[in-house]
Amino acid sequence: MPDHGPVSGGDVLLRAQGLDCGYAGRAVLTGVELTLRAGDRVAVLGPNGGGKTTLFRTLLGELDPLGGTLALHERCAVVPQTERSRLDFPVSATDVAVMGAVSRLPWWRRPSRADRRLAREALGQVGLSEHADRTFGDLSGGQRQRVLVARALVQDAPIVLLDEPFTGLDAVSAEQLERLLLSLADGGRGLLIATHDVEQARRWGTVLCLNKRQIAFGGADVLTRGVLEATYGGEIVNVDCAVHGGHPVVLPAHHHEH
Repeated sequence: MPDHGPVSGGDVLLRAQGLDCGYAGRAVLTGVELTLRAGDRVAVLGPNGGGKTTLFRTLLGELDPLGGTLALHERCAVVPQTERSRLDFPVSATDVAVMGAVSRLPWWRRPSRADRRLAREALGQVGLSEHADRTFGDLSGGQRQRVLVARALVQDAPIVLLDEPFTGLDAVSAEQLERLLLSLADGGRGLLIATHDVEQARRWGTVLCLNKRQIAFGGADVLTRGVLEATYGGEIVNVDCAVHGGHPVVLPAHHHEH
């Protein structure tokens, strides 16, 4: 049976061994071998339906593991895609950030003034102090994404799962977000970041490739052409690799469903 006990041993935040994940007893992702340590930024690569979201839901406790072992240290926070967020509710950036407190409060307690203070401090950490009272839906895509990161900070979880956080961001917003994620890792959090950007994954240094099973896990050097073909199949496009540092280039179709 899968083990949900805490991780022991230094800075290991998460360890999965032979982990199978799925729905209603049917595995859709198998054989995950993953260790996440404090300060790690792990890019999670894979096509639509490859298992990224299923893995995240299992780590969040929304799905029970179907096999193997999963050991977690405390809890995970999740940063969803901002474009999946409802934008028509008249809530402020602070209101959204303070929602992070709800996960650690008894069901009968409302967030307190102290929780709102923490939310404003988190907005300051992501560079949005001056936008704390603005309506969430009126913010730019990059600003909304940083508000969702602030909400995760309020949860005070050592593991942060980010579901394609760069989707729809312009270059400036993406650069701001990447700097923010680096600062979170430098502060000791472990990050799992679902992305379709292979070159971005190379910069982060550690990658997890999924396509209904684990294809590879390790440093950027695991991103060989064979691994990319197994991960993305026919979606690999042959281009002049000389302009991309000699690396094969993958141009996967853009998807939002997993």
